[in-house]
Amino acid sequence: MPFYTKLGKIPHKRHTTFKKEEGGYYYEQLFGTEGFSGTASLIYHVHRPTMVKEIGNTIDLTPHAALEKSVRSQMLSGFNVRSEEDFLNSRKIVMFNDDLNIALAAPQNSMEDYFYKNADADEMLFVHEGTGTLKTMLGNIPFGPGDYLIVPRGIIYQIHFDGTENRMFIVESFSPMYTPKRYRNEFGQLMEHSPFCERDFRAPSELETHNAKGDFLIKIKKQNVLHHLTYASHPFDVVGWDGYNFPYAINIKDFEPITGRVHLPPPIHQQFEAHNFVICSFVPRMYDYHPEAVPAPYNHSNIDSDELLYYVDGDFMSRNHIEKGFISLHPMGIPHGPHPGAMERSIGKTETGETAVMVDTFKPLKLTQTALDISDPDYVYSWLEEEDK
Repeated sequence: MPFYTKLGKIPHKRHTTFKKEEGGYYYEQLFGTEGFSGTASLIYHVHRPTMVKEIGNTIDLTPHAALEKSVRSQMLSGFNVRSEEDFLNSRKIVMFNDDLNIALAAPQNSMEDYFYKNADADEMLFVHEGTGTLKTMLGNIPFGPGDYLIVPRGIIYQIHFDGTENRMFIVESFSPMYTPKRYRNEFGQLMEHSPFCERDFRAPSELETHNAKGDFLIKIKKQNVLHHLTYASHPFDVVGWDGYNFPYAINIKDFEPITGRVHLPPPIHQQFEAHNFVICSFVPRMYDYHPEAVPAPYNHSNIDSDELLYYVDGDFMSRNHIEKGFISLHPMGIPHGPHPGAMERSIGKTETGETAVMVDTFKPLKLTQTALDISDPDYVYSWLEEEDK
């Protein structure tokens, strides 16, 4: 994140002694990215964060393509993904490429007996249904429907749900995930034309310091392998930290839509960017206000990108027969546009109540068997007029 944050107690100067009141020292950890040149935070632990007691079994999580090199448009019924008790088991990868994994999850239970660290990727956990608390080594963040939870790689966390009915749309990014550069000035501050600002972001607010030793299982994902490491101290033993590298939340409803007299292209909806893909937020907004405007998007060819839309809520004006949790995929090089009748229905309308998350990738996406199992095989033919079928 492009702004400085601190929580808890820290010494006056970095890399200096930080004494405990009862004697001894706190242990400093630099938590940084891109070597020593990216965003970083300095973290202060009660115990050494390096005390490994046991290395356990490993599980290969490498996704496998059931369909690739395809030009077939897809529509997935996301809510048909099987619910699981365990949070990690519930994460089902449906699409992937060299830059990201896209997953759906319907977890029932909180993470109680282990902690998780993704050492491969930044995570975007979009909360579709459910409430709870994201507990991390840097503090806690309450969450609810519509929240984007951004967890930088290497952050140790637990998800605690308030109930058993939970749904998430997840993007794992193998490059850092930031706000768009065009919305930030040379100092990193979000500018006046940005559709969101710093006050919309929720950093960790409650720091739980656990001064405990014992056996603490951390499941670590590295190179698509889930490793089981037992540490001798509680991973949430941080007494304070400061810096620019930390988890945060922002709600999709805090995205302020940009509108115009005629239809504007998808980049106006951009929320995040990473290497070779972007994430956009579609939210309720006023339609275009030219007297002869066509609010529905024009037919267009994604020559250089795959376009994925995760439908959250509302009546999506350019599609027919859309339900919550559906995922559409329109592959690069193939034109797509409004369904028959959608353009005509949009004319004269003044507003839309749709909410959706879009992921545009600049490398083709591969589909897993999980995706194919919940895909509508007839969606690719859904633009045909009745007389052409």
